[in-house]
Amino acid sequence: MTELRDLYQQVILDHNRKPRNFRVLESANRTAEGYNPLCGDQMKLYLDVEDGVIKDAAFQGKGCAISKASASLMTAAVIGKPVDEAEALFRRIHAMLTGDVTAKGATLPWHTLRAALSGAGEAVTTE
Repeated sequence: MTELRDLYQQVILDHNRKPRNFRVLESANRTAEGYNPLCGDQMKLYLDVEDGVIKDAAFQGKGCAISKASASLMTAAVIGKPVDEAEALFRRIHAMLTGDVTAKGATLPWHTLRAALSGAGEAVTTE
C-alpha cells in the first residue's frame, strides 16, 4: 500500500507543479466557474465543444494541490471525448470521491466541468 500511496502523491505533486492545460482558452464556447467554500479553492474552466465533442479544455484558478491536480488530470482526460462520455466520467469520478469528505477539493473541477457542459452559466460549489 505504501508504494501506491507514494505513486498517488507523486502524481498529485507533478500535476500541481506542472498543471496541464492551465491557461485561458480563447476559443472556448463553454465556460463555468467553481468555488469550494470550505477551503477557498476557485477555478474557471474553459471548453471548446464542437459537434458534441470536447475539442479542447483548459482551466485557471487557485487552490490546494489536490484541486489543481484534479483539474489538470480532468482536462487531459476529457479532451477529444464526446460530451456524453465526459458526463459518464463525471459520474464515475464523483461516485468514487464523494465517499471521502476530504476529497471535496478533487471534486470541484468535476462539478465545474458538469456546469460548463450544461451551459449553466453560474458558479458552482462543492456544497
